[in-house]
Formats: sequence, structure tokens, C-alpha cells
Amino acid sequence: MTAPLLEARGLRVTRIGDAGPLKVLDGADFTLERGEVVDVLGPSGSGKTTLLRALAWMLPDAEGELWLDGSAAAEIGARVWRTRVALAPQRTALFPGTVADNLLAPWRLKVRHDAAGPDSGALRRALDSVGLDDVALDRDAAKLSVGQAARVALVRVGLTRPDVLLLDEPDASLDGDSAAQVASAVARFAETGAVVRVRHQRPDGTATRRERLVAGRIHGVGDCE
Repeated sequence: MTAPLLEARGLRVTRIGDAGPLKVLDGADFTLERGEVVDVLGPSGSGKTTLLRALAWMLPDAEGELWLDGSAAAEIGARVWRTRVALAPQRTALFPGTVADNLLAPWRLKVRHDAAGPDSGALRRALDSVGLDDVALDRDAAKLSVGQAARVALVRVGLTRPDVLLLDEPDASLDGDSAAQVASAVARFAETGAVVRVRHQRPDGTATRRERLVAGRIHGVGDCE
């Protein structure tokens, strides 16, 4: 039997609130198969972003087990794990410099020091694929709109070709046309990898499955037509 692409077992994250300890994740289990786009639903404050950060191995105090392609996270190591399971947070973080500088930022990290970054043609095609055909590679990133910056950040993560792409409300700041282009890009990514999206918007026809986070655990909503 083939192992899931990504599997989480018994994830637990506790935070201290005004009323005392709060179990944000309370033994959450999650599996993801290659080719899936899974939408995680739930009210604000239910722990959806915490779940994404736990799956990305970005919470040192999280308890539980993470597996990727049948290998335990401890065998893979945190640095490599984060290249294969990549998180695009809701709050866009672009650096001073041009759009191209930002898209190539991952290749300035030590973990990719032996890898060649995409050329300008690949960068151009990636921007065009999310409706940024009017954004020049040499544009100052500080002059992008909120929606443009969000899509540049999404393209940056996608260009690194992780196995799993974790997206925290990727279309929250986009108009209808831009959101549709991002959804198309997500579907194309899932042809070879898999995607987990936290969303509050109405279904857009991209998800293959929906899950709801309730009281720190994940409950299936069902497959999507």
C-alpha cells in the first residue's frame, strides 16, 4: 500500500489565553494524497493557520508526528522538510528590491546554494499565469498593490516546486478575475504535487476535498464535484 504524500498524526498545539491553556490543535489527524487540493474550513480563531504552520514544521512546541512520502519528518530534517512542504502565509512578505529579486530570493538561501534559479523567461511565464502580465520583472516590489504582492509571493513559493503547497487564504485580497487565475495556478500545481488551502470564500470548483477544523480536530466535509 502506497503511503500518503503527507500525513499528520495526533497534532497538538496548546496556547495560553486569558482563561488559561487553550488546545488549538487537540490530536488532529490529516492525510493528503498527490493530486489533491484540500480546503480547510472553520471560523476565525479555530486554528486553521496553526494547522498549516504545524504541517510546515514551523511550530517547535507542536506535538505529534509528520510524515512525507512514507518518511518521518525527523528522518528528513527541518531544513529539507520546509523545501518540500512550503507555506505561503496570508500576510505577504516581500523584500526591498525588484519583483525579480523577490522571485529569486529562495535561491539565495543556503539550502539551495547548489541549484540554479529560474531564468527570466520562466519568471515571466509564472507571473503571466496568475494575471500579472502587466507587472515588469524590474518593477520596484514596494510599488505593487496588495493583490499584486500576494500573487508575487504565491508565484515565489510555487517556483521552488515543493511537493506540498500550503496556502493561507490565497485569494482573500483578490478580485474575482485574479482569484480565478490563482485557482487555475493551484490546479496546475496539483497535477504533480498537492495543495492545502485555508479559505473563507465560497467554493471555487478547485478543491477535490474539504475538511473542517472543529475543537482542534479535523472532520471531513466531503469530496467536491
